[in-house]
Amino acid sequence: MLYFETMNGGNEKNSTLLAPYRVLDLTDRKGWLAGKLLADLGAEVIKIEKPGGDPGRNIGPFYHDIPDPEKSLSWFAYNTNKKGITLNIKTPDGQGIFKRLVGRAKFIVESFSPGYMQNLGLGYEVLCKLNPEIILTSMSDFGQSGPYKDYKGCDLVDQAMSGIPFQTGDEDRPPLMLPLEQAYQFASLQAAAGTLLAHTSRQLTGRGQHVDVSIQESLASVNLYAIPYWYSARRLMKRAGGKERRMNISYRLVYPCKGGYVTARVMVGRGFGAMQKRLVEVMDGEGIAEDLKNVVWTEVSLDTTNQRDIDHWEAKMGSFFALHTKQELHEMAKRHALAIAPVYNVKEIFEYEQLQHRGFWVGVEYPELGTSITHPGSMAKMSSARFREATRAPLIGEHNKQIYVDELGISTEDMIVLKETDVI
Repeated sequence: MLYFETMNGGNEKNSTLLAPYRVLDLTDRKGWLAGKLLADLGAEVIKIEKPGGDPGRNIGPFYHDIPDPEKSLSWFAYNTNKKGITLNIKTPDGQGIFKRLVGRAKFIVESFSPGYMQNLGLGYEVLCKLNPEIILTSMSDFGQSGPYKDYKGCDLVDQAMSGIPFQTGDEDRPPLMLPLEQAYQFASLQAAAGTLLAHTSRQLTGRGQHVDVSIQESLASVNLYAIPYWYSARRLMKRAGGKERRMNISYRLVYPCKGGYVTARVMVGRGFGAMQKRLVEVMDGEGIAEDLKNVVWTEVSLDTTNQRDIDHWEAKMGSFFALHTKQELHEMAKRHALAIAPVYNVKEIFEYEQLQHRGFWVGVEYPELGTSITHPGSMAKMSSARFREATRAPLIGEHNKQIYVDELGISTEDMIVLKETDVI
């Protein structure tokens, strides 16, 4: 069990888990989510952008489709709860300022190519001398070591070399990548987890460490049963589209219905056959079960059936689903304990009563836009602590004065010079 020291000792409901700690976030979009997760847990995350702003701010879609580095919805989504400063760490003055910030921080998260920080004189061996408690978490496409460490990658490359796309899509078509930069998302989750594990160690030893996260490995770890399948049977998992494959038999998982889709599958055997029997009884109530009534579902097994039977049963089920809306089928599932669930679109997820009841969606104020934008809420609920109340992502250099002038004591005159020399 992880223990997190909190500002109030963890005994009050209004305390956050990482409230006393500062994070310097040097990531590009590979690691935005990692910093956001630490910020949600209560850490003071300072997003360090190059002068002029992070290039990721130019990634759409944009608020009201107006291209603007201050209106990127991607930036909004992954940088809430962070403060923002601009700093060019490639310059000697920028490196000097960064080192001063390191002395006041507990964590650094970065996603540069391996060796980049070290070449700037900001490698872990230097940073830990400045601050022995510092935890440096480095995210890169293939990790900080090995024959591929210096190769460049991107989300598509990292996905492809993880093995995941080979299992995605229809069997008679080429592999498909997962949408929305899933390699970066998984890597950010593992970076946040690794950072917190290093924090737990630091609480015991008083010393920080270097956490090395490979984006390729992060997504490859999702192959939870494909790798054992190869190891035990020397057979590759096959693409099955919207189906599940077991013992060379494919089951359909998504069916069209009125106004959308539901997810369901043929259920057989002693463990699941009773659910299939209940579905057939409901179908029979509408007079369309036909020969499905004659199947003893609890006695059917993968060893005694074949793909032709599965296809026939699925066709009958599909004709039943096509007569109803997904909400009607959802209500049937709740009433009769059926293994059917609606496939919601984003609008329906937003309106879903369960998420509304738990207060999952939160409004984040954007004063510059004169509006509030809805964001997903915290990842969990805790009995003796809370997540940070969501605040919008920072504007370019929004907290420069707070950090440089008020905290580090840099004069206004020096700030002007630093800006003119492209340091901040």
